[in-house]
Amino acid sequence: MPTIEPSRPQTNLLSLAEPQMTTLVSGFGWPSYRTGQILRWLYQRRAHTIAQMTDLSLKDREKLAEVATIRRTQGCTMLESTDGTRKLLLTLDDGLRIETVLIPDEDRLTLCVSTQVGCMLDCSFCLTGTMGLKRNLKAHEIVDQVLTAQDQLTGTVRLTNLVFMGMGEPLANIDALSTAIHSLTNKSWGLGWSPRRITVSTAGLAARLKDVAVLGVNLAISLNGTTEEQRQRLMPAVSQIASLKTLMAACRRYPLAPTRRLTFEYVLLAGVNDLDEDAHRLVKLLRGLRCKVNLIPFNEFPSSAFRRPTDHSVLAFQTILTHGGIDAFIRRSRGRDVLGACGQLGDLSPEYADRALTQIESRC
Repeated sequence: MPTIEPSRPQTNLLSLAEPQMTTLVSGFGWPSYRTGQILRWLYQRRAHTIAQMTDLSLKDREKLAEVATIRRTQGCTMLESTDGTRKLLLTLDDGLRIETVLIPDEDRLTLCVSTQVGCMLDCSFCLTGTMGLKRNLKAHEIVDQVLTAQDQLTGTVRLTNLVFMGMGEPLANIDALSTAIHSLTNKSWGLGWSPRRITVSTAGLAARLKDVAVLGVNLAISLNGTTEEQRQRLMPAVSQIASLKTLMAACRRYPLAPTRRLTFEYVLLAGVNDLDEDAHRLVKLLRGLRCKVNLIPFNEFPSSAFRRPTDHSVLAFQTILTHGGIDAFIRRSRGRDVLGACGQLGDLSPEYADRALTQIESRC
């Protein structure tokens, strides 16, 4: 009886970077320009099937479909906040789930993108940190969040900004992040994003800041403490990786372009790091740096012992920074009712799930 060899799984075209796609095309004996054709169908036209690639002959499409497929995110639920923020719950091939958030703000529409399932860090004010790290996202799983979000937009509505501030620590997945950003910024076959409209945030992996510089995107550092002890208490894992002193030294070495500045994000926790003395220390810590500070009043979630500060406390903190010569902006919380605000992405607790799922819900 003849042995039946198991069929090889089909290659997901989205998982192929440009060099790998070139190898695939070469293996068929096709001309090199075919690489760009296929990539444009994937990214610029957001094709879901090989059959849609009509500038390939029917015969070539059939040959390609024998060994490859396009696997876009299939399981997707959208929760819409009362303020217009939309959170997309995306189910990956292995059944794990990630979240990405569409945030409207006047003439801007920002997409907050995830880079890990869960997070390797344990920042005490972040719901994602309570999940632990399930795994890193692959480059195409990062890009697919952008493609899927674009699929939800109608008419002339377009994304204007991308921020890698979703689930996970982006610099702990730097290779996949770099590959994804290359696909996002490539103008020939990619999505053609300007790096100036992309921001990568880190909790403080100081040794990898240089890897962000070569990408040409904006850099945001999640600070949240003004002393070593405070950072260790609030962000224990990242504080073991790099002390506050080491992090600030890396920020001062960072090769900023003349028209750019660093962004520091500071989550304000009532009675913990929102006092006048904290603000004065922050002014000293940032003195001489070309930067701005985004103040983020804590977004509460179940089981957290922290509380959101009063508006008066937030304004007082901002005033001290401003008087100290630091540009400080208060980040307006968006999507809190569907756990879509900063620090709220992660497993929905039962008491929040019931409330969130009663919001306007649709299948993507």
